[in-house]
Amino acid sequence: MQGPIPDVDQADDGQQNVPDLIVPPFSVTCREQSSKRWEASFQHPFVQSLVDGSLPEERFRFYQMQDARYLEAYADVCSIISTRISDPDIKLWFIEGARMALVVEKELHSEYGKQLGYSPSDVAALELSPSNRAYQNHMLAAATNGSLLESLAALAPCPWLYTDIGVRILAEMGTIPVNHPFGDWLATYADPVFITYTNELLAHMERIAEGVGSEVKTKAMHGFDLSVRYEWMFWDQAWNLQSWPV
Repeated sequence: MQGPIPDVDQADDGQQNVPDLIVPPFSVTCREQSSKRWEASFQHPFVQSLVDGSLPEERFRFYQMQDARYLEAYADVCSIISTRISDPDIKLWFIEGARMALVVEKELHSEYGKQLGYSPSDVAALELSPSNRAYQNHMLAAATNGSLLESLAALAPCPWLYTDIGVRILAEMGTIPVNHPFGDWLATYADPVFITYTNELLAHMERIAEGVGSEVKTKAMHGFDLSVRYEWMFWDQAWNLQSWPV
């Protein structure tokens, strides 16, 4: 998932008041059972190449275009979840999450599209990669047919994993060099707005988890784990320029 895109000349601003990432108990449990697969994303050559700036443009372009289409599904899932929630404030929070995902998609077109040579019509005509299609289907199935907790658990790894990546990168680098080829991308995920969004999503998931039994939690944890696997596969499909074999 891509977040709001800061200006490149802001990428070296290490003076932001960055909030802590707050992980409630149920999220801790989900994260622990998926720990090996979670950490695998950090070791993937796509992520490593993003961080050191050596990622070939062709692979980054593939990733950005597929990610733009993923955001459409993310918005759909947020919209579906909003219809299943009775609390007006939380309902509005998920509606706003859907709106933000679509706004970010437009930002991708205007910012990275110019840099990488693709247009909104190119993205609209894009064939989903096998991994992207499978990931979207998993999230939509959870939102439509699973429990409310399962819906959120399938959604959460995307922003949470990216936030974790951003926070770790900022801790290691201190500041992101202005001339880093992917500096704007790296800065996005340690941005206070993105961290706050992740904290709020995990808090919503925790409140729902407190009111359900162990069987529902177990199914939700399985859905969470599948999304963690799909996150790794999303890096991998871009690294290998994945296409349908037949």
